[in-house]
Amino acid sequence: MKATEAIRTALGSTQQVLSWYLGDLSDADLLVRPVPGANHIAWQLGHLIVAERAMVSENLPGTPFPDLPPGFAEQHGKDTAAQDPPRGFATREVYLDLFNRVRQATLDAVGRLSDADLDRPTSGGMARFAPTLGAFLLLIVSNHTLMHGGQFTVVRRKLGKPVLF
Repeated sequence: MKATEAIRTALGSTQQVLSWYLGDLSDADLLVRPVPGANHIAWQLGHLIVAERAMVSENLPGTPFPDLPPGFAEQHGKDTAAQDPPRGFATREVYLDLFNRVRQATLDAVGRLSDADLDRPTSGGMARFAPTLGAFLLLIVSNHTLMHGGQFTVVRRKLGKPVLF
């Protein structure tokens, strides 16, 4: 297996895990906070979508990402994370559709890379955490999704949903 294929596998796996975590949640469930002041799943999903688009675009310019609905990025910025009660958030289906289309654009972009490309230095604020493109794609894109997915499990427990893993 080539390194780019391994990264695509990791990206696909985290996409699948996210889908499993969301599979039996309602739109209202996405707005539940595990504790007061914590981010709800809807905000985190929007954050994942916006962040992946922005960070991958910065490091792989020209990646053809889907357009976001008007105001989507602003709705999922730091200023709205603590908004109580939450308002103006999308449905589970909208989030899943956008996440999957953004992730597919990332997967396609990685598929066009050579293994040698993965040694290129990264740019932007995440470069200090992931100095090469390969590290960036695994740490910032793939693991970022899992980090938030782990937070979804706490809400799932609070809601009495089945344990998936």
